[in-house]
Amino acid sequence: MSEIVFLNGKWVGRDQASLSPDDRGFIFADGVYEVTKFYNGKAFRMADHLDRLHRSLNEIEIDFSEFDKLEDISLELLTRNNLIDAEAGVYWQITRGAHPRVHHFPGDIIPGFYAFAFPLPSAKDKLGKGIKVIVQEDIRWLRCDIKSVSLLPNTMLYNKAVESGAGESILIRDGKVTEATHSSVFAVKNGVLVTRPLSTLILPGITRKVVLEICEKYGISKEERLFSETELFEMDEIFICGTGSEITPVVQVNDKKISGGVPGPLTQKIQKIFFDLVQ
Repeated sequence: MSEIVFLNGKWVGRDQASLSPDDRGFIFADGVYEVTKFYNGKAFRMADHLDRLHRSLNEIEIDFSEFDKLEDISLELLTRNNLIDAEAGVYWQITRGAHPRVHHFPGDIIPGFYAFAFPLPSAKDKLGKGIKVIVQEDIRWLRCDIKSVSLLPNTMLYNKAVESGAGESILIRDGKVTEATHSSVFAVKNGVLVTRPLSTLILPGITRKVVLEICEKYGISKEERLFSETELFEMDEIFICGTGSEITPVVQVNDKKISGGVPGPLTQKIQKIFFDLVQ
């Protein structure tokens, strides 16, 4: 049986779903997306994902008004695809819609909406043992705060990590760490958790927000500040986080072992608190 997806108001099999070749998401990558994780049928931080989606749409001036339907659509997708009792993700994509190709934002256009559900189990081996990452120059555009469907630079950078036998790429712009290709970056030095402050150069990650809330609640020292590529290699611990990454320890950067090549104690503490929250 074909996987069921939701496309422009209709429930259809994935193999029957069709898109106009004039859809601006296809022509211009003119759209945004979100991925929300569900743990046994319960969304984690749904309100935060909706808020970020609303912000991204506002930034690129797409008028989408059916936010109140997204949770119900998501649960129906999980149900129809037998994922309601599993760890699963739901992907939403909103494009400006179909219109003959013009370079400006056309008026009187109906946004396109596509959603699907997929298995998203925790990567227990990576979560337990940690991963290697590589460092690369951040070649992305200057509005990384928008969760845009234009992900070619991200996929190029992540593909390089895969080819190198690594689990992610940590990105450097002007000598400073920004984030990873699809994750936020945290590091620990002398017991203080460090991450880059929000700006247009990084995504306002939902899991990043949760980690900072954990620090506030449990009295973990933290700093939101810029730190350099050189500092990255000198950190006591590093982890990446995101909807799919959850809290993934980094135990090697390029050829340098971090925390003796095993997940660090503060990383493990935050990881445990996080999974207590989601479960």
